[in-house]
Amino acid sequence: MQIALPELDTPVTLRLGRRAQLSDDDYFAFCAANPDLRLERTSRGEIVIVPPAGMESDYRCIEVGGELRDWAKKTGRGKAFGSSAEFFLPDGSALSPDAAWVSNERLASVSHTERRRFPHLVPEFIAEVMSPSDRLPAAKRKMAVWMANGVELAWLLDGDKKCVHVYRQGCETRILVGPDSITGEGPLEGFILELGSIWADL
Repeated sequence: MQIALPELDTPVTLRLGRRAQLSDDDYFAFCAANPDLRLERTSRGEIVIVPPAGMESDYRCIEVGGELRDWAKKTGRGKAFGSSAEFFLPDGSALSPDAAWVSNERLASVSHTERRRFPHLVPEFIAEVMSPSDRLPAAKRKMAVWMANGVELAWLLDGDKKCVHVYRQGCETRILVGPDSITGEGPLEGFILELGSIWADL
């Protein structure tokens, strides 16, 4: 099923009745049939259509993902993923982070077939980058979903305000304002994300 929408500047939620809710396979097929849309699914089966990030936000995402990829290749302990990867989480939601890291041990539990689609897998680390259409309360709710489903470490980066919200299992959320860099913890021990280019205007 394909859908047509006007230009979006805020997320749009499609609420499906209980009988119309999509299975994981049907949801993946729905995403494949609408490749021009950025889609996610809530734990209630609602489909969220996310507006395009825009050039500046995409640049920031690429910078985060690029540094994470370089570190992952250097250490060899796991793999980095970008915003096209989507994960089926234990609560039934399906979310795409802007960047993610998954250990080799966790990847080994995923079948070859699932690796070609959306795996039933919780990344150890995710990063989300605020875009112009994002609102902080909604972004925080999404971070709470990631953490409730077992992500060990998560960063919410707000380039306009030059701050990072740091989420860690069992710890209070920390907000770092104007840091030049941020150091990984737990599964990301040894990773340092340089923030100068992310904070800078294009």
